[in-house]
Amino acid sequence: MATLTRRLLLTGGLGLLGAGAVTACAGPDSSERTGTGAGPQNGADSQGDAAVGHVHGIARDPSDGVVVLATHYGLFRVQEGDMVSVGPTVDLMGFTLAPQGRYLASGHPGAGSDLPEPVGLIESTDQGESWSVLSRGGESDFHALTAGAERIVGFDGELRVSTDGENWETLSIPAPPVALATAPGTGAIIAATEAGVLFSSDGTSWETLETPQLMSRVAWADETTIVGSGIDGRLVTSRDAGQSWSASEEPVGEVVALGASLTEDGSVEALLVVDSTVLRSLDGGNTVEQLA
Repeated sequence: MATLTRRLLLTGGLGLLGAGAVTACAGPDSSERTGTGAGPQNGADSQGDAAVGHVHGIARDPSDGVVVLATHYGLFRVQEGDMVSVGPTVDLMGFTLAPQGRYLASGHPGAGSDLPEPVGLIESTDQGESWSVLSRGGESDFHALTAGAERIVGFDGELRVSTDGENWETLSIPAPPVALATAPGTGAIIAATEAGVLFSSDGTSWETLETPQLMSRVAWADETTIVGSGIDGRLVTSRDAGQSWSASEEPVGEVVALGASLTEDGSVEALLVVDSTVLRSLDGGNTVEQLA
């Protein structure tokens, strides 16, 4: 796999919170999938990197170690440098991995889907091969979504919290989140907003963390390690739950999706999508490896 320098990945025009801003995204249309009008079909067909559309989420599935992408045209798995389509075409605007191997998502149904518009909170227990509606079908399009062992938190214009995925409580937050993340173990929540990075133990009250800059994406690698993408394109990392931060020496580019976890040897792995390139970094963004 190729290792790229940071300078080769820079993209221009980083606005406030860049591509992380909560904006509407039209539902999947087959004419947009490739230049010829053909696109990813249901099932595991390798499509390369031409037809995934916007990438809205990235994570490594701990059950098999495969990197998964939530995109405008549904779920993709990164396998041997290729992006392989999985399951039906759904515009997965929000996506998160929940405990017990559950995939949770939100967004818009694709052509031929029997899901409602918007889909509300949907769940897959077969790694994205199929999806079913848990709640708020026809009501919610969660652009920001996160889940832990105790609660699911989503933002669809209102901050909503559920302990079972079916019944929801509406809570307040000082500023609209463009990204949400839950710490494994503690269940603490962080939110990237235009007012700064907010921290909450349970979603009911929030404090603003002191960070080097505004962030467009945030992710927990473990219960004390946070990785974020700054609006200047640098990766920033905290190993003490947001009390102190370090930043990459140079920008990696405009990050549109971010995930984080720990490797077996304890290194912090950041997974990121810059433009349409899937990247991995083990040193806080100072060097990156292209995965797809």
